[in-house]
Amino acid sequence: MTFRADVAPSTLGVELNDDGVVVEYIDGRKVFYHGPPEAVEGSVRAPPGKLTQVLVTDPTETEGVLVYVNDRNTDESILQDTGVGRVMVGNDEEEELFPGVTVRAEAYAVEVEADPETARGRVFVFAEDEMAEHAYEIV
Repeated sequence: MTFRADVAPSTLGVELNDDGVVVEYIDGRKVFYHGPPEAVEGSVRAPPGKLTQVLVTDPTETEGVLVYVNDRNTDESILQDTGVGRVMVGNDEEEELFPGVTVRAEAYAVEVEADPETARGRVFVFAEDEMAEHAYEIV
């Protein structure tokens, strides 16, 4: 089994529109998260087995940082080349991603709790697998 380490995120370009969220990696490629994200208050609990991704925008909503939570599949060099970060959180552990944004793992599920005012931007959570994508905005 390959050990996976935390990777610091870089600032990425962000475009918010009625159809979803576009994130531009530092290598120029873009990813589209289908939306619009569902507004939820306080926190999001992603089911076990979903790749959980947290995007926090800056106040202008044109830049942000994207972090994968407990991703064991993406090689560290790919994350560094794209500017995406990764945090590994053990079962029953909690980690502050950014001021106002906390993630915790519980029974293989990931919960993201956020206060957008403290985070000074918008906070999005994407949970996906081969079968479905879910997009949320913590308000």
